[in-house]
Amino acid sequence: MVEIRIHGRGGQGNAVAAYLLATAAFEDGQHCQAFPTFGAERRGAPVTAFVRVSDRPILRRNQVVHPAHLIIQDESLLHDEGLTSGLLPGGGILVNSTASSEEISAAQGQPIVALPATAMAIETVGRPVPNVALLSAFLTLTGLLSHKALSKALAERFKGDVLKNNLKLVKLAAVGVPAGEWAEAGHAPGA
Repeated sequence: MVEIRIHGRGGQGNAVAAYLLATAAFEDGQHCQAFPTFGAERRGAPVTAFVRVSDRPILRRNQVVHPAHLIIQDESLLHDEGLTSGLLPGGGILVNSTASSEEISAAQGQPIVALPATAMAIETVGRPVPNVALLSAFLTLTGLLSHKALSKALAERFKGDVLKNNLKLVKLAAVGVPAGEWAEAGHAPGA
């Protein structure tokens, strides 16, 4: 089982990202869970979402405490104490940032992959929502699920130009990170 924790702010599509990733897992024949947790329900407030993907039924019903990967939709959250709490050894951190991976990694003292997801979304979709670009990059880094499954998940949620532009964004983001870099990252024990 692979557990993912997604951190962002209200309005960035955190819950949507979790549901899209779970739908992609389902499309790829995997078992999945996705659920968010909210503090204050307002735009800009911190939001966390959780995703589990497994080839077996998932019996856990708690929040993800020991994720294999973190997807961070707002780089200002890197300053939050405890953000990386519980991250499994060798786990990956993907952050939405215009800074380079090298700059972010040096500043944080640990390996981090950066992608200018908001800028890509504005350019391609016309809205500052980084979730689809980050999901595409995550799939490229891990190979956990296929981009075809993500495209199917998007087609279940969007139509017309919104779908067309998000599919372009998937392709654009996929070439923005090194393929397979996290393919061997830790899996959670048990189901």
